[in-house]
Amino acid sequence: MPEEKTGRLLPPTLEAYSTRVLSTPSMEEKIFLTHEAFELHAKGDLRFGWHLPVLACDEVRFPERPLWVTPAKVPRRGFGTPQGVAHLLHAIAHIEFVAIHLAWDILYRFRDMPESFIADWLGVAYEESLHFAMLRARMNDLGVDYGDLEVHGGLWAVAALSADDVLKRLALVPRTMEARGLDVTPGMIRKLAQHGDMETVAILERILHDEVGHVALGSRWLTWVCAQRGLDASASYFSLVGQYLPGLLRKPLNMPLRLAAGFSTEELRQLDDCC
Repeated sequence: MPEEKTGRLLPPTLEAYSTRVLSTPSMEEKIFLTHEAFELHAKGDLRFGWHLPVLACDEVRFPERPLWVTPAKVPRRGFGTPQGVAHLLHAIAHIEFVAIHLAWDILYRFRDMPESFIADWLGVAYEESLHFAMLRARMNDLGVDYGDLEVHGGLWAVAALSADDVLKRLALVPRTMEARGLDVTPGMIRKLAQHGDMETVAILERILHDEVGHVALGSRWLTWVCAQRGLDASASYFSLVGQYLPGLLRKPLNMPLRLAAGFSTEELRQLDDCC
């Protein structure tokens, strides 16, 4: 293992780990350092504190592969053939890989948030890295590796769109972009089960379970930020989504999972009405 991947050259600080994860183009190093930071924090050995300037979103580095293209150029996915499933998993793996960056970025960029906020999103980064590893291993079984196919950058574009305000980030990323996974993943699971691909089903079920918790964190922290600012959380959420992501809220909506993820019954009624 190359020396820089061991993490031994990094001081045990959140700033050092977050800066390195976001600035290195190495996929393997990002994953390794995410795990190491999570373990250091679990042992109480990760120090907090910020001294360096914040990277802009366009300074965050990704690997040279996969190639990022427009959504229309992303390979079609399916459920009936190993190749189609591999293409589907590659697309989901890309979402999970970007989600690692989103979790690191939210704790790194918004530096006036409580330490419990940092701990929550470090845990999300770790879980997203586990999801990515499971998906990559399953893709490898089907003859595809991450980077073999084109992907699009829509999710990271929303990170850049919301880089100036933690409230905006919470509304647009976990409570909108990631919440879409709660709506669409159960349908994928059903189709894969119909084709007998229970190995992939098990992976998606694990991801779905964890993503409910991630969206719930978005809900909880959005409510907290709104309380600090004297704002109504639901009104702020719908206002921000309507302003920055109009048309993204659409059916199908998984009401039980969204309720479990912190959406109120009134919010679900409004979502149902507006979609």
